[in-house]
Amino acid sequence: MKKTALIYCEGHFGTMDGKTANGLIRSSRKYEIAGVIDSTKAGMDSGECLEGKNNGIPIFESLEHAVKMLPLLPNHFIYGIAPAEAFLKEDERKIIMKAIELKMEIINPLHEFFTDDAEFLNHSIQYGVGLHDIRKPVPSKDLHLFSGRILNIQTPVVAILGTDSAVGKRTTSVILEAALLEKGLKVAFVATGQTGLIQGAKYGVAIDAMPLQFMIGEIENEIMKAYDDENPDIIIVEGQGALSHPAYVSSCGIVRGSRPGAVIIQHPPKRTNLGDFSFMKMPTIESEIQLVESFSSAKVIAVTINHENMTDEEIENVVTDYEEKLELPTTDVLKHGCGKLISSLFELFPEIEGKTNKVLSN
Repeated sequence: MKKTALIYCEGHFGTMDGKTANGLIRSSRKYEIAGVIDSTKAGMDSGECLEGKNNGIPIFESLEHAVKMLPLLPNHFIYGIAPAEAFLKEDERKIIMKAIELKMEIINPLHEFFTDDAEFLNHSIQYGVGLHDIRKPVPSKDLHLFSGRILNIQTPVVAILGTDSAVGKRTTSVILEAALLEKGLKVAFVATGQTGLIQGAKYGVAIDAMPLQFMIGEIENEIMKAYDDENPDIIIVEGQGALSHPAYVSSCGIVRGSRPGAVIIQHPPKRTNLGDFSFMKMPTIESEIQLVESFSSAKVIAVTINHENMTDEEIENVVTDYEEKLELPTTDVLKHGCGKLISSLFELFPEIEGKTNKVLSN
């Protein structure tokens, strides 16, 4: 049985900084989401707000409003914002304290660790609830350096990279995983960020919170755990940031640690500047492909579109334009599914197509 949860996403649900909440609404293996807190969208259905179709998960004005309206109080409180500054505001601290007093377990995806905060820790002990710092790494003695074991596995590894942070790499990864599972394949998904872990990924680590010395080894180790435990037909690795991004090194570690045989790149065509660094221009999809293929031995086999601020007609035009210009299959998985991606994977890795139990459909 899934745990129940209420997500806090004040002022950010459906936006770039609300990506943790957005991701949990789209997919959550671990939690049954009872509602979202965002006073700017209170009264709306979260599915209608996010995808244009109802999912029955309401948006509340406040924690007090949620407590009043829900028939049962969820047993977990998830902070669902991924702010650029990565730290709580004072009013948010008060909301966390109130959630603790309601005896809700606190799920914290920030770089600010609640278990290191004396006020939070003492309050949680007083009310008998847990604080769960998703990004907090294990002690260095338990981390892994790169071993080279991954060089000897034959299982195809595909990395879902992108041209910026919060462009939908994790969403595409999860949707592709589900589509491949539907074909009867054994699929292992390796999360590399806090949201994927909160969603319930069996394998993964929040790599942007650990010492750089261990990043590559930790990614390799998670892939090898999946390989040893499940002998999967294919392994999907979630990307972080972008290889070209001036402020992040996560994609570098992911490429080095996962040694992908194929890369899919996610790109938002209407985004002109980097999401958290508006003073910097977005890279082009062409430049990112060139960089990825220069940095790794993998080929980019497809492009996926983030349709933020795009009409359906614009999406269709971009897909046509990219396929002609880049000579790569291009799709929007939220709108059109994963048929093109799966066809590309089967073409590159024909051995996995023979393990399917269903006919591929576009």
